[in-house]
Amino acid sequence: MPIDPNFKNNRKHMGKHEGHDVWGPVEPPNVLGIHGSIVAVDWDLCDGDGTCIDVCPVAVFDWFNTPGHPKSEKKSDPIREPDCIYCMACETQCPEQAIKVTQP
Repeated sequence: MPIDPNFKNNRKHMGKHEGHDVWGPVEPPNVLGIHGSIVAVDWDLCDGDGTCIDVCPVAVFDWFNTPGHPKSEKKSDPIREPDCIYCMACETQCPEQAIKVTQP
């Protein structure tokens, strides 16, 4: 199942991480929520294969270690989401459909 495109309405805002919003639930290490609002990554779907990091022309993503998460122990973190140029490469290339790009 892909990231919920209506996550901002369907999930609770839990705070910030590295300057971007986090949407719950968040219960580490097993449930990590959705990170970002403009470039949102569902960390519970993300398998850490790094395709988004490889295809992003403006380096929106960086690695974040998530030890103990059942899907993968590293996630793509949209730490520079304001730099997004909305090319949609990350969203269309993500094998897990874990990314949703939304223009503000």
